[in-house]
Amino acid sequence: MAWQAVLFLISFTYHFISAQLHYSVPEELKQGSVIGNLAKDLGLKAKELSLRNFHIVLRGNMQYFGINLENGDLYVADRIDREMICGIKVSCLISFEAVIENPLHLYTIKVDIQDVNDNLPSFSKNVLEIVISESAVPGVHLTLGHAQDPDIGTNSVQSYKISENNFFELEEKITADGIKFPELILEKALDREKQNMYELVLKAVDGGQPSKTGSVLINIRIHDANDNFPKCNKDTYKININENMPVGSLILQLNAVDDDEGTNAEITYSFCDIPQSMYDLFAIDPMNGSITVKGPIDYEDTDRYELTVEAKDGGELAAHCKVLIQVIDINDNTPEITITSLSQKIPEDSPPDTIIALINVHDLDSGQNGEVNCDISEALPFQLISSSTNYYKLVTATNIDRERKSLYNITILAMDNGLPQLFTNKTIQLSISDVNDNLPIFDQKSYVVYIQENNPQGTSIHSIHASDYDINENAKITYSVLSNIIDGIPVSSYISINSISGIIYAQRSYDYEQLREFQFQVMAKDCGSPSLSSNVTVRICIIDKNDNAPKILYPSPDTEGSALFEFIPRFAAKGYLVTKVIAIDADSGHNAWLSYYLHQVSDPTLFIIGQYSGEIRIGRELSDMESMRQKIVVLVKDNVVPFLSSTVSMSLVVAENFQQVVPEIKRQPSPLESSSNVKFYLIVFIVVISIFFAVTVAVIAILKCRKINIPTSLGTLGRNVYPQFTLGCPSEISDTSLPFPFSYDVCVTLDSKQNEIAFLKPVQDVPTDNLIETGVLSDPHEHTEQQAQPNADWRISQAQRPGPSGAQPTEEAGVWPNNQFETERLQAMILASANEAAEGTSGLGGSTGTMGLSARYGPQFTLQHVPDYRQNVYIPGSTLTPTNAAGKRDGKGGGNKKKSGKKDKK
Repeated sequence: MAWQAVLFLISFTYHFISAQLHYSVPEELKQGSVIGNLAKDLGLKAKELSLRNFHIVLRGNMQYFGINLENGDLYVADRIDREMICGIKVSCLISFEAVIENPLHLYTIKVDIQDVNDNLPSFSKNVLEIVISESAVPGVHLTLGHAQDPDIGTNSVQSYKISENNFFELEEKITADGIKFPELILEKALDREKQNMYELVLKAVDGGQPSKTGSVLINIRIHDANDNFPKCNKDTYKININENMPVGSLILQLNAVDDDEGTNAEITYSFCDIPQSMYDLFAIDPMNGSITVKGPIDYEDTDRYELTVEAKDGGELAAHCKVLIQVIDINDNTPEITITSLSQKIPEDSPPDTIIALINVHDLDSGQNGEVNCDISEALPFQLISSSTNYYKLVTATNIDRERKSLYNITILAMDNGLPQLFTNKTIQLSISDVNDNLPIFDQKSYVVYIQENNPQGTSIHSIHASDYDINENAKITYSVLSNIIDGIPVSSYISINSISGIIYAQRSYDYEQLREFQFQVMAKDCGSPSLSSNVTVRICIIDKNDNAPKILYPSPDTEGSALFEFIPRFAAKGYLVTKVIAIDADSGHNAWLSYYLHQVSDPTLFIIGQYSGEIRIGRELSDMESMRQKIVVLVKDNVVPFLSSTVSMSLVVAENFQQVVPEIKRQPSPLESSSNVKFYLIVFIVVISIFFAVTVAVIAILKCRKINIPTSLGTLGRNVYPQFTLGCPSEISDTSLPFPFSYDVCVTLDSKQNEIAFLKPVQDVPTDNLIETGVLSDPHEHTEQQAQPNADWRISQAQRPGPSGAQPTEEAGVWPNNQFETERLQAMILASANEAAEGTSGLGGSTGTMGLSARYGPQFTLQHVPDYRQNVYIPGSTLTPTNAAGKRDGKGGGNKKKSGKKDKK
């Protein structure tokens, strides 16, 4: 077939509209015929077409064209009948769009359908009946109906031919529209009596190659003289009507006249030579010539109609006129919205101006009625951008956050400019896919976990939880412990964590006395790509349990049978301080609050012990008949139920002086002792006493040469040192405690085998004005020397006092530490002193049976070097310096103890 594709580059519009292509093809091409190669004409590679979703967008129900994605050929997909598509229009264009994505490009393609000579000329009737009066003179014109040929141009009717005859000649008349009408011209006068009827064949010939013809039979009947033809007012009527006029509406009233009379003047009207489809749209009254609307008039189907009306009188003479009907468009079509390209899901990190959809809007109306504006809601983070005529891009206007909204229903509103305005809308559902843009967030900024010591291995300690605003894998969180070293040991030896649930487990049993607290970091990491993580600090605070019995530092219970003797002078009065039991507890807080009791004593009234101070004093006046030697057992227990306890035994010796008590101490109560050995032992004893006396003198001389600094005051303590007692880690409590010195007279054995003893004296007077007394004995005869009550600033609540239900005897009204960690610091100082004493060797022996005191203390070591932590108490909230009522430490005062020492020395 002889046709050629012509490519025109029309214009560049927006950045993704590349060009317009114009093809020209003949109608009635066979299906599958190739029109052109779009890939080549658009400069695309054939293999890109499928990958980039190349497709064409056709309007209407008929899909005339198709695209071969393998090679890019544009082919005929359905029969193309120009006459059916465009009717009598001279120009017949089919316009459609080609769309390719990634990146998005749009091409407008127009195909010009060229007419081919595929239709025969035809007449509206198979037989034309013509009546002519015999009186007609030569030269009379007889109008014939013209032939219809749907083809256009040269393929339409070009000429008429009539069969040979002697009376009639064919003449062609051309109207203003260029349409040829055949007419018969009478050349000779007729004689009805000779021949009353003539049969002629009229042929219509088009200009196609080869040409095609159509014919009609003309029956000419000779009528008696009716020599006047009807006449119309106008040869052509032009009228305008609105589309969608109601059925039955009058559009034109014809009025033809005839100069004849009678039946020859009676005119009837009818349509002539019009397509059958027009009979369904218009009707004419045959009697009065009124033309009315019979069917729906639609501008979008046809905007112009041409009717031929025949006015015939009773003598069969007829006249013809044309009625040209121009249809006026009204706004009766709503805009159409077509989504030519759509992305139904975009990631939330899509930048602004990301293309979501390409939208085409079209209105079948014309002029202002067909102008369409398109818009969306302003509340959405999207916008429509006009890209070309009737095309819009739907793009993102701002950054989108899926965590705020994950699904959008975008309603596109298209409204024309007609009156009244018509609109339509279409909703696009757009989902936002998640990207990993949110860190895991812990429920707390930091975690503080409390666990009691001696916990079973594998115990669940706490549950760590973090959340992530993302979804799916981006929100799936795993937990891990960041590597850390605690006291030289990896943190993994202390704890572990379930990576899924975040539950922390203890990897070992914790000992409060070894480890008070530790901290580590837990990392929460999501499973996104790339993954995001955040850390949180977890502090494990170990709570003390009462798992350590009190440890008695003095008197030492590890003498292995060697008895510890305390010297009591005969003149000692009631309330005399004999000695003090010093004990510590490795536990803390209430678990380390110790109470002292006389567990075994021969005479309960002879000695009393301070329940909280451990000081043993004389309970009544000594009589001459009192036993020279008393043995007592002291019980020390802690403050928790069930309590843990320890005991220590000690011997108390009452005598006028130290020399008097030596023989009693030295004497062995063995029943096997022989009187014959008395002299021997006496000699040995005298020798030992002599040696001991010499050593004692030497030690005293050395000590006199040394300058000993003994602190006499606590000084001024800082304010607000201790907070109100709450559960907390040791690192949260400050340390401001100081030890208190105190001096005692003590007598200890040097050798368990020889039962040698040493008498340790106080080296100097120790001021006691600044000490807090934990308990005193009041002499019933000396009421004026009883201990005064503590200042009101030092008092604590009843619930904070030791003893059952917080009760405390009046004579033991000393203040206990109300903070677990304060007590621990006091114990630490006592243990430090005890360790120094245990590790050293001294001139006093250091072997079994000795106190094992450090050599740095020398033979003059007294209990003032072992601090009594129960006296080292700073009352929380007080701003006062701890002092005692002046001179009321005991009945004798510090001076009495010094005086007693001098007496012994004498």
